[in-house]
Amino acid sequence: MNRHGSPHFTHIGILHHPKKPESLELACAIGRYLEAAGVPDIWHESAWELETTTAHLPKVDLLITLGGDGTLLRAARMGAPYAVPMLGVKMGRLGFLAEVQPNDWEAPLAAILEGRYWVEERLMVRMHVERPNATTGVNEVICTYDALNDVVLSRGNLARVVRISAELDGGHLTTYTCDGLIVSTATGSTGYALAVSGPIMPPELRNILVIPIAPHLSMDRAVILSEGATIRLQATSDYPPMLTVDGQVVVEVQEGDQVLVVGSPHLARFIRVRERSYFYQTLMDKMQWTI
Repeated sequence: MNRHGSPHFTHIGILHHPKKPESLELACAIGRYLEAAGVPDIWHESAWELETTTAHLPKVDLLITLGGDGTLLRAARMGAPYAVPMLGVKMGRLGFLAEVQPNDWEAPLAAILEGRYWVEERLMVRMHVERPNATTGVNEVICTYDALNDVVLSRGNLARVVRISAELDGGHLTTYTCDGLIVSTATGSTGYALAVSGPIMPPELRNILVIPIAPHLSMDRAVILSEGATIRLQATSDYPPMLTVDGQVVVEVQEGDQVLVVGSPHLARFIRVRERSYFYQTLMDKMQWTI
């Protein structure tokens, strides 16, 4: 069901990848199909146009994205505050998040328009950067971002380790000496966290994963936390560290800044037409682990 309790979608947005001409062509074809199916309100936009897209989202019933997982990550950060369900059409390389293939989209879309689908809800994390006020010394929030995959605090351009002090729910956890620290959702467990040998978590699991990158003589295990956990990080180094959100947003971190990560109040919602057991088979296929 859509947000209005009916399987009938009346406001559908289509986001294409601005650097993939075939994505725009397919967006136009899908738009024509939806118009012929009787959907009264359809709009197209580049997935990189944040302000224009956000203006549509309060009334959108379905957001169709054409691109790779990066396009869906960007769409999730925009759409989650409005509880917009998303349908991903794979136009990238891996496509862990996409549901539909570019050469086989009509039948799945017809099923969705008829209400034959289910909605997969995924936890996101919220990151705040806090900076001491030069006058009062009190920490002030200077920026806030939600992430569907992960938040990564890491070394900058120099190939040197960074020391990251980590607090969990107000108590000291440990200090990592490493290339960086990943705070990930279950969705992100098949991304950067998997590349550093992290555990694979089912997508609807509402836990937070903390895992170091190339730890040196320090804690080298992944830690899985509850959804309500609060993680506070502070990096110490001779040069500015790097903070990234979903690998797409880079935040400038200064000495003394603290990075606070909690579960987001918003969930990412994905339209699925495949069986609920799809995740592990997709993982085996994408990683070419099936023999």
